[in-house]
Amino acid sequence: MRLLHTMLRVGDLDRSLDFYTRILGMKLLRKHDVPEGKFTLAFVGYGDESDTTVLELTHNWDTDQYDLGDGYGHIAIGVADVYKTCDAIAQAGGKVVRPAGPMMHGTAILAFVEDPDGYKIELLEHHAD
Repeated sequence: MRLLHTMLRVGDLDRSLDFYTRILGMKLLRKHDVPEGKFTLAFVGYGDESDTTVLELTHNWDTDQYDLGDGYGHIAIGVADVYKTCDAIAQAGGKVVRPAGPMMHGTAILAFVEDPDGYKIELLEHHAD
């Protein structure tokens, strides 16, 4: 068994695809319109779906905004340098909501950014072994 994807409902698919591809550097892996259901699915990620977990962005054509609720936490992305990544995201027009720095009550270096729909993404400094 393995985790395949996480699905997020998005209000504006083009805006979300721009954020996840241009600002976070993911690739659009596939996109599929379902006219009879009035929705579009777009899968984005850093690697092929055959061996990495990806995000499924679901756009329901008749909905342009969602209530995130209080149960959602965040998506975490490992990066080599949180400070440089935050600078690049901010320069590209992304929203950094918690600047890079050490975690309170810990030593991990992290930051949080927010996608166009308000979903939080944690950037966690992660060095490949």
